[in-house]
Amino acid sequence: MTFRLRLLLIATLLLPPQAWANPDLVVVVNARSGVDRLSLDDAVNIFMGRYRQLPSGIPALPIDQPEAQPERALFYRLLVNKDLAEINAYWARLLFSGKTSPPHQAKSTVEILDLLARQRGAIGYIERSQVDSRFRIVLDLER
Repeated sequence: MTFRLRLLLIATLLLPPQAWANPDLVVVVNARSGVDRLSLDDAVNIFMGRYRQLPSGIPALPIDQPEAQPERALFYRLLVNKDLAEINAYWARLLFSGKTSPPHQAKSTVEILDLLARQRGAIGYIERSQVDSRFRIVLDLER
C-alpha cells in the first residue's frame, strides 16, 4: 500500500459521520441535447460503450469522474453493480479488441461541469446539488 493511499484511508476514517453519506447522484445531459429522460438500460449502454449516440441522435460524449473520486465508484456500483477494478478490466478488454473507447475521464468536477455545459452531446453524473439550468437530469440513480 502506497503512502498516499494510506494517508487517504486515514483521512477518510477521520471524517465526521455525515461525510460518509452517499452523494445523491444523477445522470445529466446538456439542456440543449434534446433528451428529457433516459432509462437505466440507455445509461448503461452509453457509459459501457455500446451506444455512441443519445436518443436525440446527436453523438454522445460520456464523461467519467476522476478515478480517485468516490462518486465514480458509487456510480458504477449503482449503474451495473460492479467495482472499479471490474470496470477497468472491462475497458481493457474492449480497448485491446479495438471495439470502442471508454468515457472521457475528467480531471476535476469543474472540468465535468464545463464539458457538460459546452458540449451538446455531453452526458455525465454529478451530485444533485451541482445541477443548474445548463443541465437536465435524465436519470436519478438513487430512486
